[in-house]
Amino acid sequence: MDARISNETRKAVYRRDNYRCALCDSDQGIQVHHVVLRSQGGTPYPQNLITLCWRCHAVAHGTVLPNYPVGAAEVCQACVEYLADYYAEEGLLWNPWAEHMERLAE
Repeated sequence: MDARISNETRKAVYRRDNYRCALCDSDQGIQVHHVVLRSQGGTPYPQNLITLCWRCHAVAHGTVLPNYPVGAAEVCQACVEYLADYYAEEGLLWNPWAEHMERLAE
């Protein structure tokens, strides 16, 4: 369960998302998902992390599940919208790529 996320950050993301899937509101099989994937330079910071149930998480990574109403593109878009809305309510412009670009500039 490493995924290069500290326990402190993982717990903060679970709390932020009320220990539920941010997309379907399930409390079963909750996992932390990188919105910008690690392979694409995604960071292990809360601004790039979201809690998903195992079903939504599987679909976000391209697994096709019977009776799941949408595909990976829709799940990924919903993740972006969730975080953008969440941080907008705090008066912040959500940009998951900003931290990655800052680290590259150092």
